[in-house]
Amino acid sequence: MMKVLIVGSGGREHAIATSVAKSKKVDKIYCAPGNAGIAQLAECVDIGAMELEKLADFAKEKKIDLTIIGMDDPLVAGVVDVFEEKGLRVFGPRKNAAILEGSKAFSKDLMKKYNIPTAAYETFTNPEDALAYLENSEYPIVLKADGLALGKGVLICNTKEEAKNGVKTLMLDKQFGSAGDKIVIEEFMTGREVSVLCYCDGTHIAPMTSAQDHKRAKDGDKGLNTGGMGTFSPSPFYTKEVDEFCHKFIYQASMDAMKAEGRDFIGIMFFGLMLTEKGPKVLEYNARFGDPEAQVVLPRMKNDIIEVMEACIDGTLDKIDLQFEDNAAVCVVLASDGYPESYEKGKLISGLDNFEGKDGYYVFHAGTKKTEEGIVTNGGRVLGVTAKGSNLKEARANAYKATEWIGFENKYKRNDIGKAIDEA
Repeated sequence: MMKVLIVGSGGREHAIATSVAKSKKVDKIYCAPGNAGIAQLAECVDIGAMELEKLADFAKEKKIDLTIIGMDDPLVAGVVDVFEEKGLRVFGPRKNAAILEGSKAFSKDLMKKYNIPTAAYETFTNPEDALAYLENSEYPIVLKADGLALGKGVLICNTKEEAKNGVKTLMLDKQFGSAGDKIVIEEFMTGREVSVLCYCDGTHIAPMTSAQDHKRAKDGDKGLNTGGMGTFSPSPFYTKEVDEFCHKFIYQASMDAMKAEGRDFIGIMFFGLMLTEKGPKVLEYNARFGDPEAQVVLPRMKNDIIEVMEACIDGTLDKIDLQFEDNAAVCVVLASDGYPESYEKGKLISGLDNFEGKDGYYVFHAGTKKTEEGIVTNGGRVLGVTAKGSNLKEARANAYKATEWIGFENKYKRNDIGKAIDEA
């Protein structure tokens, strides 16, 4: 039997832990640093996700058989390399492959070089050059910080004025720190956004079921960008034809491109796609499970997650028949009112036990903490309430019903997660 360590503390890691706990191969789960929900499945360890050496030493000491890295920061910083140097088995891309998420400029240049469909773009390290370029650009236009910015370093600018302010925000005011030292300015694409997560073993790629995220804080896709306010899976707009095109010209092409660059990608390659009038194009790559996408995709996966991850590490992913339930799932994020700007923490959460023993209902903890009084809010995104249904409409109704089972002061949610379902 195996011991597994999961690195991270959010809803994504709780969803991973829930899948790992179902594996017949695993008898002990640790999570560093974890959260109050994960603590019900795993032993939480007080080591930060960026304490790479400490994490590896812990894994060595406890004879951990497999470590799963949930978060982007440690991957980009090279946590997998640190583990491998100590002879430890770890699931995730090495530093030289995690750059796919770590640098927007790298990923755009890769797509250009290997003819992977994406938006036209230019890269800038000098604010004056960026401002000059904006003088004759078409609007709307998109500005992206090159580095990691918690999923918030993307600005959609409708006017030249907005775009110039955006350059100031990213490059001069350094709102996202060094992530804005270099920026990508790209054409604005229109269409449906779809997320597809894929398992990778360096050579083979196995796409999971599709999902659709809602990034904006408020109903009607208004308000500021967030880490994600809710998701649904599958996307009704991700048809068989779209899947076949993406498999050939985007998924496998991206895998092959990384291999050709000497950056074999092992782990999860996440594709943010835009289904444009001219066909699917890549908006962005991530090098790990999406959050909250993992919260609707993993509950629908039939396979043993440990078997799939081990096949990725061993280069035998082509032997795995990846299967998903013929149903749907919807996740509604319960946030602290005021997120993503300022919000209060430490509010007591009631009703979590309503989910116990209810098949097809999940409450994934994102920003929670266990105290003597009980479990309290400890972040902007507090919980991901996920429900399955035979179809998207049923899953959505179930998820919204389940959000009523939970109470905390300053509870906030979007009321239109999955509104696109009605247009399908």
